[in-house]
Amino acid sequence: MTVFCLGSINADHVYQVPHLPAPGETLAASAVQTGLGGKGANQSVAAAKAGSVTQHIGAVGADGVWAVDALRGFGVGVDHIRTSDAPTGHAIINVDPQAENAIVIFAGANLDQSAVDIQAALATGGAGDWVLIQNETSHQVDAAKAARTNGVKVAYSAAPFDAEAVKAMLPFTDLLLMNEIEAAQLSDALGVKTADLPVAKVLITAGAKGVDLLDTKTGEIVSNPAFSVDPVDTTGAGDTFAGSFVAGFEQGLSDVDALRRASATSAIQVTRVGAATAIPDAAEVEAFLSAQ
Repeated sequence: MTVFCLGSINADHVYQVPHLPAPGETLAASAVQTGLGGKGANQSVAAAKAGSVTQHIGAVGADGVWAVDALRGFGVGVDHIRTSDAPTGHAIINVDPQAENAIVIFAGANLDQSAVDIQAALATGGAGDWVLIQNETSHQVDAAKAARTNGVKVAYSAAPFDAEAVKAMLPFTDLLLMNEIEAAQLSDALGVKTADLPVAKVLITAGAKGVDLLDTKTGEIVSNPAFSVDPVDTTGAGDTFAGSFVAGFEQGLSDVDALRRASATSAIQVTRVGAATAIPDAAEVEAFLSAQ
């Protein structure tokens, strides 16, 4: 079985700053770290480190060979990553001492996907497989339709939030992942309650308050509290959760076990600086859970 991920690939430049900059303010950073990021790349790495066979579908520029190599090094399949004429995407991330961040993203090659390549990648999937999609690339709906054609289930991480993008994806989505702010924005935009959305399951994260998984057919809600940790950098925490959780579904874990493992994975990740590079492997997560 496989987790596919149509997703962004970025170079993350993470700056440790005394506070998030105000308009017109120039700040001196105390440290900088550059590494692999992008919501899609983070999700792929999380799924692979959780133990799922993972195939990334995406694009980089000619300057992005290092990013493809990094994904490969994390155990992610890279055969479906194309080289674009556009530069590789990148992000400027400011992180304050309370682990809050402010991020500027340049999409670059992430918006230069190929419908033909996406369809070819998902044609290798089938029943039991999942594809994880978010809003940092083009061709999300194409990917969802191709997945459904081949029996692949669709998990959609509705971020960065765009109401129109979500509306287009809902008819092809099996699992919708949002944070509590995005869920409120979607309810306002569509004029419907979360429980009435036309998807089988909705996962809503609420940071330190934990996470809820709603079955829209039965109305059942499965919850998991957040683990108590001292965060250093929250960049990529939601992506880490999403990738780990979908991997749990692909591996046949129960809702409760998938939520617990994903919560532990993101809890460990935020205690480290960086995004993809900070994601723990399965052994670390199991050790963490055993100690709880």
